[in-house]
Amino acid sequence: MSRLGRVEMGKAMHGGNMGDVRRMGDLVERPAGEWTPAVHRLLRHLAGRGIDDIPVPLASDGERETVTFVDGEVPAYPMPRWVWAEEALESSARLLRRVHDASVDADRTGPWRSPPREPAEVICHHDFAPYNLVFRDGVAVGAIDWDFAAPGPRLWDLAYLAYRIAPLTTEDVGDGIGGPERLARLETLLAAYGTHASTDAVLSVTVDRLLALADFSERVAADRGMPQLLEHAALYRRDAAAIQANVAG
Repeated sequence: MSRLGRVEMGKAMHGGNMGDVRRMGDLVERPAGEWTPAVHRLLRHLAGRGIDDIPVPLASDGERETVTFVDGEVPAYPMPRWVWAEEALESSARLLRRVHDASVDADRTGPWRSPPREPAEVICHHDFAPYNLVFRDGVAVGAIDWDFAAPGPRLWDLAYLAYRIAPLTTEDVGDGIGGPERLARLETLLAAYGTHASTDAVLSVTVDRLLALADFSERVAADRGMPQLLEHAALYRRDAAAIQANVAG
């Protein structure tokens, strides 16, 4: 199933935080910004390192960019049951590891939309979650929506993926996965990625990641008059507190 099966050709693609994004055949037109040249360099670099199922940048005039459409299924909330299968969990982690490894020697020249973070081990996607991953037959094969990519530590991306797919949220996402099972899934995710980081270390980074997201959401809500983002910020802070309590306990 194509993720665009629900929209008409040439009309807006809905869902997530993509903004005014339109598909025209095998092409996708999206908003661009000062970060777009850096993102295009990154995408070309990753493609040259064998990361195939990602958008290929074709053009940008500074206001709009044109990239190729990546065919596959990109799930949205409420997530389908197959997103919580072990195959989706492990393949997402393996894909993130491939992307990170491929980005190690990529050009770090900005500007980037997200602030670079130290240690800048890789170039992070910054929103590596099921709703930005392309799946085929339940296996994660690619990633889209690279606008917020920027140099950073591996765990910055890995923690957010864990938050979304373990999942580590207090929100009812309809997954039916209990607390102890979520921690077991976190361990499976880390093993599939191939990190020696402990679960507590990842949970600690997840707290920092969520607090940064809360700050960002509150700034955007104020700057752009989008009060609905305050609900997101409140959830991130609530989840951060719950995770911190679990680590401390």
